[in-house]
Amino acid sequence: MFSEAELLAVFRALSNPARRQMLVWLKEPMSFPGQEPDDVEIGVCVTDIQQRAGLSQPTTSQYLTMLRQAGLVVATRRGKWTYYRRDEANIARLLKTLRDVF
Repeated sequence: MFSEAELLAVFRALSNPARRQMLVWLKEPMSFPGQEPDDVEIGVCVTDIQQRAGLSQPTTSQYLTMLRQAGLVVATRRGKWTYYRRDEANIARLLKTLRDVF
């Protein structure tokens, strides 16, 4: 069950349409150009997310960090690159909390 503070972080993260859209895009990582089936395990490179979002690199990174802090995505570093994927287990836990609470 998510605590009240965790729920607040999730609601803040999802209050921005661009962050919500990033979470939706990450549901289908193979929809990103150049994505290989083996890449799904580590996620999508922040550069690819940035290009799709049409946002600056700092803004994209800030948005993804907020999603990570809310427990909605997982970040993996590979060299100088950071990859993001959805945290499906935590999203399922969030949905269960919402069903139980509301």
